[in-house]
Amino acid sequence: MITVNTLVELGLDRDAATTAESILAKTSDKTEAWRRLSKEVLTPTVPFEVHRTLFEETYATWEPGQGPPPVWVPSSEEIQATNLARLMDGDSYESVYRASLDNPESFWRRMLKELGVQARTPFHCVLDLSEGVEHPKWFPGMTLNIAESCFLERDPNSCAIVWQDEGGDISRMSVRELEQYCHHVAQALEASGFEAGDAIAIDMPMTVESVVIYLAVVMAGCAVVSIADSFAPVEIEKRLRIADAKGIFTQDVILRGGKTLPLYERVKEANAPRTIVLPATGALQVSLREGDLSFDDFLATTTGNVVYSPRAGAVTDTTNILFSSGTTGDPKAIPWTHLTPIKAAADGFIHHDIQQGDVVVWPTNLGWMMGPWLIYASLLNGATIGLFQGTPGNRSFGTFVQDVGVTMLGVVPSLVKSWKASGCMDGLDWSSIRCYSSTGEASSPEEMHWLVAQGGYKPVMEYCGGTEIGGGYVTGTQVQPQALSAFSTPAIGCGFLIIDEEGQPTDNGELALLPPMLGSSQTLLNRDHHEVYFEDMPKGPRGEHLRRHGDQVLHLGGGYYRALGRVDDTMNLGGIKTSSAEIERVCNQLDGVLETAAIAVPPAGGGPSQLLLCTVADGPADADALRDGFQQAIRSELNPLFKVARVVLLDSLPRTASNKVMRRVLRREHGG
Repeated sequence: MITVNTLVELGLDRDAATTAESILAKTSDKTEAWRRLSKEVLTPTVPFEVHRTLFEETYATWEPGQGPPPVWVPSSEEIQATNLARLMDGDSYESVYRASLDNPESFWRRMLKELGVQARTPFHCVLDLSEGVEHPKWFPGMTLNIAESCFLERDPNSCAIVWQDEGGDISRMSVRELEQYCHHVAQALEASGFEAGDAIAIDMPMTVESVVIYLAVVMAGCAVVSIADSFAPVEIEKRLRIADAKGIFTQDVILRGGKTLPLYERVKEANAPRTIVLPATGALQVSLREGDLSFDDFLATTTGNVVYSPRAGAVTDTTNILFSSGTTGDPKAIPWTHLTPIKAAADGFIHHDIQQGDVVVWPTNLGWMMGPWLIYASLLNGATIGLFQGTPGNRSFGTFVQDVGVTMLGVVPSLVKSWKASGCMDGLDWSSIRCYSSTGEASSPEEMHWLVAQGGYKPVMEYCGGTEIGGGYVTGTQVQPQALSAFSTPAIGCGFLIIDEEGQPTDNGELALLPPMLGSSQTLLNRDHHEVYFEDMPKGPRGEHLRRHGDQVLHLGGGYYRALGRVDDTMNLGGIKTSSAEIERVCNQLDGVLETAAIAVPPAGGGPSQLLLCTVADGPADADALRDGFQQAIRSELNPLFKVARVVLLDSLPRTASNKVMRRVLRREHGG
């Protein structure tokens, strides 16, 4: 039994230490004891070592078969304040989840109403499976423009976006102002000769203008081509080519961390089509190619005063083309339709409990699915998008979170790791936060505990999914206890099985999805969709073909799950999916390198995966020098966000009889 003196030595004041000792001694139920400690003793100002010590003490005799111990347990009052409480209507969460699978007709009609999604023409039924689960027809007959629904039934004077430039003042834009701005840009697109169905790229930081442009492109009946602002020219060119983009919006430069980085120059080097360029600040800092336009000149093609009616289309029309790396050089091009945002917003409503008047912040970019997710999950739920236009790794970001009253904060685990290590968020008031969400990579329990404590014990909704399903397949809710770095439920509308290599159910294996799922992809622009997701997959309990996803998942006790990374050779580095082949292609170009195998390995103690390069050199070589060379090549040719953690020199790479590199062997031998 921990003593008062021990807690005082760790930094807890004596009165609080006495209260903690009393709770532990008198409360036999461990979950209730921890709930009381987190509410009555553990404030954000208490040293984290005290939080960790009391957590370990509380659950010292916790049975492993119960699953991981919960770090957050909702009270009845907290449960009743959720969106889910309305759907449960006195019943259980499990009943709502089962209804989303077994009674989609009733469930999704209710969700369309909750999200304010309005059709231009009605639908005949919610789901038609006459062509099988691989080709479901959702809301057949319905036409709509999903961007238009972001503004319907909303108070025009409420706040749509709140933002702050690093070092600047906080600014706000109302729903009416955002809608008018979007209409102006949509009119300018048509005046500039773009037509419905055209693919128009956005390669910009996550700014107010990028949100406006995104929604305006969708309103105009066009499709956004998502490109991350960190990409090298060769990666930009691939995406423009695959999507057959007719134009692109970009910035002249990126201002980040006190540095000025080129962006328009990279877009030009990628042989981009007609380009519309916004200034990072003030006037443009670049000279434009012939045929390219400044954003001001683009807007001047129309006054913006004419009433604009967004173009409605079939629910299956493409609104966004996003990319996810496969195992070849070109990334998979995944079309989002008008349906996909409904999935994203439903996840926001049910799993992240986003409500009217909330402020939602998630440091992200339109090049990744969480950028569009943030737009739709916020606006369709009547919440405010929060944008910090700077570096999220320092205190100024945390001050923004505090000052604008963020209620839902999304994170990538590596960002949390840097906050905890630097102490840059110490002393800030994050009490407005009701929940966090973590996605993009595996999280570390200790760092997630630190994050929970930072907001005064608010839960983290671990969120794992994919671009091709428009959201998560496994996550958490605010009506269930939440454990560190674990998931408490499959996502709403998503069923899955965990299978072994023979396709049999297991508690630790490859995750296979049970179609149909609203919002999930049914086509790919540059691959055979059936081959990628369905070919050679076993059948599910109803005889339907399972859908391949590629994650390895562990089913824990207590109804919890834990994600263990990719089962194939696709890696997740800093929240960005890439393939081993892409990394190896760049690294093998270095002089003196015969071949490399790129693998992602977890660090000791858990947390985000790190990039390890197993290298066969042509003669004597220095691992540190190779690491520097690989890092420079990856930064210039692929993505500067990919960091090489370690280089291992080998005489040869292990291979199968068919000459395929056995990366699983390398992960097993060098992953420690």
